[in-house]
Amino acid sequence: MTQPSIALQIQTLPDNPGVYQYYDKEGKILYVGKAKNLKKRVSSYFNKIHDTAKTNVLVKKIVTIKHIVVPTESDALLLENNLIKTLQPRYNVLLRDDKSYPWLCIKKEPFSRIFSTRRMIKDGSEYFGPYTSFKTVNTILELIKELYPLRTCNFDLNQNNINSGKFKVCLEYHIGNCKGPCEGHESLEHYQKQVDAIREILKGNFKESLKDFKRMMVDLASEMKFEEAQKIKEKIEVLENYQSRSTIVNPKITNIDVFSIVSDESAAFVNFLQISHGSIIRSHTMEIKKKLAETDEELLELAIVELRERFHLLSREVIVPFAIDLGENIKITVPQLGDKKQILDLSIRNAKFYRIEQLKQLQIVDPDRHTNRIMAQMQKDLRLPVEPRHIECFDNSNIQGTNPVSACVVFKDGKPSKKDYRHFNIKTVEGPDDFASMTEVVYRRYKRLLDEKEPLPQLIIIDGGKGQLSAALKSIDELGLRGKITIIGIAKRLEELFFPGDSIPLYLDKKSETLKVIQQLRNEAHRFGITHHRDKRSKAALNSSIESIPGIGEKTMTTLIQHFKSVKRLQMATEKEISGVIGVSKAKKISDFYKTK
Repeated sequence: MTQPSIALQIQTLPDNPGVYQYYDKEGKILYVGKAKNLKKRVSSYFNKIHDTAKTNVLVKKIVTIKHIVVPTESDALLLENNLIKTLQPRYNVLLRDDKSYPWLCIKKEPFSRIFSTRRMIKDGSEYFGPYTSFKTVNTILELIKELYPLRTCNFDLNQNNINSGKFKVCLEYHIGNCKGPCEGHESLEHYQKQVDAIREILKGNFKESLKDFKRMMVDLASEMKFEEAQKIKEKIEVLENYQSRSTIVNPKITNIDVFSIVSDESAAFVNFLQISHGSIIRSHTMEIKKKLAETDEELLELAIVELRERFHLLSREVIVPFAIDLGENIKITVPQLGDKKQILDLSIRNAKFYRIEQLKQLQIVDPDRHTNRIMAQMQKDLRLPVEPRHIECFDNSNIQGTNPVSACVVFKDGKPSKKDYRHFNIKTVEGPDDFASMTEVVYRRYKRLLDEKEPLPQLIIIDGGKGQLSAALKSIDELGLRGKITIIGIAKRLEELFFPGDSIPLYLDKKSETLKVIQQLRNEAHRFGITHHRDKRSKAALNSSIESIPGIGEKTMTTLIQHFKSVKRLQMATEKEISGVIGVSKAKKISDFYKTK
């Protein structure tokens, strides 16, 4: 039987929610996805050219489409997650995590033991967790040990064994860490009350334990047992200290899961917080490598399903940064303010910190990775033929036409190359003509590079709008460099990017790394030009003063300007103030000169 065409396979797809699978000509799985409407979703892959090359390659390879219809979209989410983990398609993000996490186990047995484990055994025991690190587990176990004296042995403490005197108390009993249930020194009822209190603490509820301890402390004090009351007081302090460190919001907020996502071009980072009685009882951040142009909504949905399954989460409310669909049984909250917004912000902050941490690690392992990524991104955003490894930026500086100068700053591999910075004193232009000044400095810069056979930049940035760009282009055309170097202008007001011959400016995302590099270049050129301009003005002012005052040399005048900061302040100074800096004789000459002026 011949394989039906893609068009025919799409036509026969139902309009129901479900999961679709793409296979290539060899029958290998390519991609698994979910949809509210199978026909619409699958059709969208074939009726347009996609923005990413990977998606276009995927579509070309598809030969067979298979689907599974499910009752609801939440069922589709779960099925998609399971199929991705089972089949591991080439073009899907992988959420698989083989790492085993630690749990706290309350053993189902007489006189229940409480211990940490990485294995879940279905024998009726209770498991709390999983926790993301053993450090957290050990902290909780230490807290429990300080509050409640529980047994650590693994004896079978059934009533027959205890009555027959089969076991003897150990060192833990003698040092006060255990009440000796093995010899019948502690009743099962009293022991299990302590276990119930610990169970509530593990759920994040400290109220009942604190109430019981406070009542015990008052009772002991009234019976004049002050030493025992003091021990209970210390336990209260331990518990309150732990509670204050773990409580972050209103204690009324309980049984809620918080999810947030931070993403870049290649990966997304999803943070998860589990909240119970205002406390964070679990936190985890996972990294998802992007395969296609997946949206944050798609990735977050996938991650939530995976994390709820992995950590056996049963909460009916989740807090997220934007609306998503997880089925009818789960309430979605997108908070705008208040305690819940505070928790969401905390989750986002955790995701950002994790991303920064990962990037730092990559930077250490592969220092060029960050640079290569930015260069590739700039090439893509600015539609350049090559990566802009060498960028130059020009800026003009003058005040009311006086002392006009220009600056050229150079960035190599996205970083300032200060040894290549250049200042230009305007030679051919009279008065404040920024356009003519730009034409002159661009011509001088690249005429020299051509004469000296130095490498040319891949990108030139002109600080200014269309007028400045056109002025620079005159020199580029005159030198025959049009088409060999990309040149753009950046206007300050709206951060518009102008390209030659294009009347419509390009607007980049304000958070884009490309725009940040361009802004850094522009600001650096401005700073470098202004500094030179100020130096030139100050020198001119100083020279005019030095030349005018008989008997006063350059060294003396420099000392005075350094002290008084300007010629104007020097003119206003008294003879006594001046003499305190350079002596009476010279002070009199300067004072007399400015009086007669």
